[in-house]
Amino acid sequence: MQLIPCLFSVVYLSMEKFAITLIIVTVFWGLIGIVLPFLIPKGPHKRLVQIMLALTSACCWMFWLCFYLHQWKPLFGPQIESTHARMLRTIWGQEL
Repeated sequence: MQLIPCLFSVVYLSMEKFAITLIIVTVFWGLIGIVLPFLIPKGPHKRLVQIMLALTSACCWMFWLCFYLHQWKPLFGPQIESTHARMLRTIWGQEL
């Protein structure tokens, strides 16, 4: 009976860490892409620099999000051949 509450707390902590990381990185790239363009001084290429900042921050955030989500829930695990698995079981003391 103690396993189920423990399992829920582990899942909750995992989701909490995920949410905190997602919020921090989103705020970071949001500041770069939304706030920083308004702080660019006047000049002949001000609009170009603003667009570059917005697009760069959006692309970097999307790149980070894709890789972070992929590591959080991978589509498949590491592949190991059966002969290597048997050798590892023998070395670790778990005979078949």
